[in-house]
Amino acid sequence: MVLLRDKKFIRFVVKFLLLFCAFYFGTLAVIGLAAPGRLYSPFIENYFDYVSWIKQSLLWSVGIISGWLGYETYTLPDYIIRVKTGGGVKIAMDCVGYGVYSFWAAYVIANDGRWVKKVLWVTGGLLLLWLVNSLRISLVLIAYHEKKPMPFGIDHHSWFNIVAYAFIFLMIWLYERKGSRLGS
Repeated sequence: MVLLRDKKFIRFVVKFLLLFCAFYFGTLAVIGLAAPGRLYSPFIENYFDYVSWIKQSLLWSVGIISGWLGYETYTLPDYIIRVKTGGGVKIAMDCVGYGVYSFWAAYVIANDGRWVKKVLWVTGGLLLLWLVNSLRISLVLIAYHEKKPMPFGIDHHSWFNIVAYAFIFLMIWLYERKGSRLGS
């Protein structure tokens, strides 16, 4: 019985690692192929550059969130968003959050269960992580505009990872605890 459980766990770990690498390094490949240069692919850029779509959605959401907080913004080319009266930020590739997205999707898909359950959990988790990222970038924009430092001197990417993985571990707990009620 213990051997069976160990095999199940090992199978999960192998699937998780393979999926994580496929998602993470696949995203890096899309980024590389969609950027003009040596291995540039116009086809990839035009039809599969989901990273730029995510960056564009982050610009949109940061504009809305900042507006709710009383800061009027505008966007510039190259994924830059600025407060009308001052500071701005550029949403770079590292700001997208593809590492945490890859982790979450790989975790859920590597688990046993029905595909409907997995699609719901992956989609809900990715939306939550995207929202956390949108809030983070909004707060960074406002902090830069107001010339406020990051708390405890920790950079905003590290703060995002701390908060995002806290949410991921909460979602894992919910998935393991409550997810079985949604069907295995």
